[in-house]
Amino acid sequence: MRLVLASANADKAAEIQELLAGALGDELELVPRPDWVGEVDETGEDFLANARLKAEALVAATGMAAVADDSGLEVDALDGAPGVHSARYAGEAATYADNVAKLLAELSGSTQRTARFHTVALVRFPDGREVVAEGRVEGAITHAPRGEGGFGYDPVFVPEGGDGRTFGELSPLEKHAVSARGRAFRALAEALSAR
Repeated sequence: MRLVLASANADKAAEIQELLAGALGDELELVPRPDWVGEVDETGEDFLANARLKAEALVAATGMAAVADDSGLEVDALDGAPGVHSARYAGEAATYADNVAKLLAELSGSTQRTARFHTVALVRFPDGREVVAEGRVEGAITHAPRGEGGFGYDPVFVPEGGDGRTFGELSPLEKHAVSARGRAFRALAEALSAR
């Protein structure tokens, strides 16, 4: 199976490559997103809509089946924010550190720290068929970043099943075992294998 990767985020692309290669092995050839394909406006109302927009754009640009995902952090005390705006929470040009700083500032003084990561993974074929899978992991937001691993909100998110460590403190293998992206892409690989 040959799929073009919709994500231009190098960190996310590396995780997707690891997860799909681990699940599908030699059955999969994952092609990097071509440099000439422009950014896709993520204007969807939810993670599924944004994943679909990205996959459709890559199919249209390349004529190949495309794999995309959209994911974000949903914080209960913030009514589900940052949600679909997770990557741009502190603004369009925000860094990971900017987003984390804004999140921690918004939660300053709050005792409600529960949150979850939610991922929708999708493969879109040129004939319009789709395979979709979702993953979630419940957890809590710390008061300060911990750990050097991962990316994005990983240093401030303690997953259930992570023995009190943040994603930033877990090894990639430990993180993939419990992360929303890990769960979504394992389910996607299973669905693709069953086709």
